[in-house]
Amino acid sequence: MEPAKIKVAVIGASGYTGQELLRLLVMHPHVELVAVTSRQEAGRALTAVFPRLAGAPAVAGLSFIEPEIEAIVASGATAAFLALPHGVAAEFAVPLLERGLRLIDLSADFRLRDAEVYAEFYGHAHPAPDLLTRAVYGLPEFYRDSVAAADLVASPGCYPTSILVPLVPLIRQGLVKTSGIAVSSLSGVSGAGKKAEIGLLFAEVNESLRAYGAPKHRHLSEIEQELSFAAGEKVTIAFVPHLMPVTAGIVTTIFCEAAGDPATLSAAVAAAYEEAYRGCPFIRIRGEGAFADTKHVVRTNFVDVGWVVDRRTNRLILSSAEDNLGKGAGSQAIQSFNVMFGLPETAGLLQF
Repeated sequence: MEPAKIKVAVIGASGYTGQELLRLLVMHPHVELVAVTSRQEAGRALTAVFPRLAGAPAVAGLSFIEPEIEAIVASGATAAFLALPHGVAAEFAVPLLERGLRLIDLSADFRLRDAEVYAEFYGHAHPAPDLLTRAVYGLPEFYRDSVAAADLVASPGCYPTSILVPLVPLIRQGLVKTSGIAVSSLSGVSGAGKKAEIGLLFAEVNESLRAYGAPKHRHLSEIEQELSFAAGEKVTIAFVPHLMPVTAGIVTTIFCEAAGDPATLSAAVAAAYEEAYRGCPFIRIRGEGAFADTKHVVRTNFVDVGWVVDRRTNRLILSSAEDNLGKGAGSQAIQSFNVMFGLPETAGLLQF
């Protein structure tokens, strides 16, 4: 006899991240989807809004509902994904936690430990500061045991994931200097969300590449927080994100100065990654001389990592790639869900 499936709600499911969550959850062998909310689409069948889900038994007869706490609780859900804008997710987190649900929040509301830093980067006071110490940062590769015990997981941002995965093990091992780190990331347009803006129109994005958000992109707050935790001291980096004319995918290049002998650096980097990511099914280390490629990670939960040593400048150049809607959002949230409920970490996620 198969164990009972876990009843799950997705709150705010009509955006790109919500759509990716639904695509994966309807195929998840341990999930029963019982509530899906959207103010804009309330009353419409899921298959009418997302025709690609037509034929999936998990959504048969399921319609979007209004995002009302009592309706979500009445669905019987024991876990909920909050695919909502920052500042809004906390409005649902507080009452749902009080009603005993376990939550995975995909917004920025609970990623930071300091309410003042949140206010600095997001432009308003934190809506639920008492929950900041309760939330666990949802990178299972670093915080697996804490995620397993959590009732509130703050799923990381897309850019931070692409930066922290290659960089944190090296900082922990003291292989690179914590000063002078510079990062350049390029993201697909879906990272901006489903909204109508002139700068996101096809004619504006196609055959073009541009920087934005420098010098103080919001994701810097959680990137520097986690790097500082790894280093045991304050770490400040330079970060420039770019918009590239594809739907999904992030490629990141990190420039950092070697802390030791460049002649032995590459072997030490390989050893640090082996130690950090042994038993981590979604981190693929491509090795020295390899540059990660979004083509090989889009629509998966993988992060690919490579590096080169620049002996002329005594610098290590790191390369990573991920899907901003996958490991940068929806599939990583499901990875944390799997860990929280004692499921195989790869359940519903081994797609290539």
